[in-house]
Amino acid sequence: MVGRREPEGMDLVHLLREVVLQLDVAGAEFAGRNGLHRTDLRALIALLDADRAGIESTPGRLGARLGLNSAGTTALIDRLERLGLIRRVRDTRDRRRVLLEVDERALALGESFFGPLIGRVLGLLDTFDAGERDAIRRFLGGVRDAADGHGPDDGDPGR
Repeated sequence: MVGRREPEGMDLVHLLREVVLQLDVAGAEFAGRNGLHRTDLRALIALLDADRAGIESTPGRLGARLGLNSAGTTALIDRLERLGLIRRVRDTRDRRRVLLEVDERALALGESFFGPLIGRVLGLLDTFDAGERDAIRRFLGGVRDAADGHGPDDGDPGR
C-alpha cells in the first residue's frame, strides 16, 4: 500500500466514515444506558424524522424503513410501547389504520443524552456562512441518497 494514491476527496469519505462510527458508538451507549436495542434507537429516530417531515408513521412504513418483517416490526413496537416511548393511536380519518407517535418521555430521554452534542454541532454550524451551510446540506443530502441507492450513479441507464 506504500505509494498508493487515493482518488481526490477520499479524505472526506474517511472523515465521514469516522463521524458515522463515532455517532454509532454514542447511539450504542445511549441504547445501553436506557435498556434499548440499537434497532429501538433507529426506530425512534425514524419516527422523529417522519414527524418532522410531516409524514404519518404506520407500523408498515416503520418496518419498511428499518428493513424489518411484520413480526419483527410488531415486536419492536410492542417493546417501545411497553417502555412508554411510543404509543399506537387510531387514525382519526381511517379508524382501521394505526399510527405511531413518539412519547414526550422519549424526547426528554434523547434530549438529556444527545442535547449537548446537538448544541456543539449547532455551535459549529454557526461558524459557517449561509453558502457554506448550503454546500454542507447538499453534500450530506447527496451522501444520504447515495447510501439509499438513489444517487446519480445508481445503475439506472436512463440517467
